[in-house]
This record gives sequence, C-alpha cells and structure tokens, in this order.
Amino acid sequence: MSGRELMWVYLLGAAGYGGLESFWQGHTHWTMLLLGGVCFLVIYLVTVRLRLRFWLKVLLCAAAITGLEFLSGCLLNLWLGWEIWDYGRQPGNLLGQICPRYACYWLLLSIPCCSLAWAIRQWLFPAREGAEN
Repeated sequence: MSGRELMWVYLLGAAGYGGLESFWQGHTHWTMLLLGGVCFLVIYLVTVRLRLRFWLKVLLCAAAITGLEFLSGCLLNLWLGWEIWDYGRQPGNLLGQICPRYACYWLLLSIPCCSLAWAIRQWLFPAREGAEN
C-alpha cells in the first residue's frame, strides 16, 4: 500500500464526509473534513487489510468512527470549547459527544463505505502480483 494510495483515500474521505454533512445539516466545520479523512482511512484499512466477514468489518468500522468522534469531541468541544456539536439532549449520550442514535447512523453508513473502500482498492489500486497486500 503506497503513500499515494493512502493520501487519495484520505482526501476522498474528507471530501465525502464534508459533502455528506453539508447535505445533512446545511454546513460543516473544517475539522470534520480532517476527521472524515481519518475515518475513511480507517474504513479503508479495515476493509482491505483484515480478513473478516463483511458484517464484522462494518461493526468494527462503526465502532472506530464512534470512538474517533468521541475523542474528537472531547478535544474540540470539551477541551477547546469550540462547540461544533452537542448530543447532550440525545438519549444515552456520553458527555454530549456521542450517542446511540448517531452510532446507529455510523453503522448504517459503514455498509456502503466498506463496499466503496473495497471497490476503490480493486479498481484504482489493485494489488500487484507479488506485492504485499
């Protein structure tokens, strides 16, 4: 896996998440582009590197996204006080940074994202014969 491949996957994730959030909420914050890139990079690595059943990959990706959202929220919202999002009114929230509702959204979103990650690997960055996978 090349640095070029990882860079393109990151940029695709940043643009994709920024676009999705802008469509969903009407706006996004620049930090969400960074987080979206990291999340899609994780999805990509889980999808193409781990030999697990598809549904286990989806669950792992959803858990990773939720964890990254929690860590980002603690840093950006609680520590820096930027107030980018607040799930404090959602049932079952943890410090207002994550909640079951959005964890379920990440689970549902992980299904097409894992499929997209696999397609990107197969079509744009196919493994070369004899190269490390």
